[in-house]
Amino acid sequence: MIAKLAGVVEQIEPDAAVIDVNGVGYLAFCSTRTIGRLPPPGSPVRLLIETHVREDHIHLYGFIDAAERDWFRLLTTVQGVGARLALSILSAVAPETLGLAILAQDKPALAQAEGVGPRLAARIVNELRDKISSVAAPAGSPSAAPRSDPPNGRGVTADAISALENLGVGRTEALGAIAAAARRLGSEAGADVLIKAGLEELAR
Repeated sequence: MIAKLAGVVEQIEPDAAVIDVNGVGYLAFCSTRTIGRLPPPGSPVRLLIETHVREDHIHLYGFIDAAERDWFRLLTTVQGVGARLALSILSAVAPETLGLAILAQDKPALAQAEGVGPRLAARIVNELRDKISSVAAPAGSPSAAPRSDPPNGRGVTADAISALENLGVGRTEALGAIAAAARRLGSEAGADVLIKAGLEELAR
């Protein structure tokens, strides 16, 4: 199985790239995020690869970094989300905000992706929320979403998030700002302190 390609960019297409590795051209399907970060043709490049083998084809999916590859793997565990749809989601929502969108149950953010309707967006949130909410990890990875009170539950974190939403802040942005503030201030911070600190995070 191919896990990485290191070679020269031969060709860039809207949803794929051809990487020349010692004279052999490998076609790797990519998100628009990865496509946008590729160097121009003729330049050296390194892509992380997921290889999907089927009876009638072998497809390579390329990723500019491990965070995007890890999200691809996680998204494809959801019923109804295949490889191409996972790339569509990663094209619409960057890995560094995808975890927050899922924790915030921000289904409209997921539904921005081509091919993702309200039902599938809800399924993605329901199936992945518990998987990403309990472990701290490097920013951008599937387990990097901050620990917090459930956005629709009780507690100072939920109150602070709700307050920011009432001020016109989007749900995903509010959750990210309050989670960052809570990590900085500790678990004893009150709602009013968290709201102020959350606004400071948004202003950075």
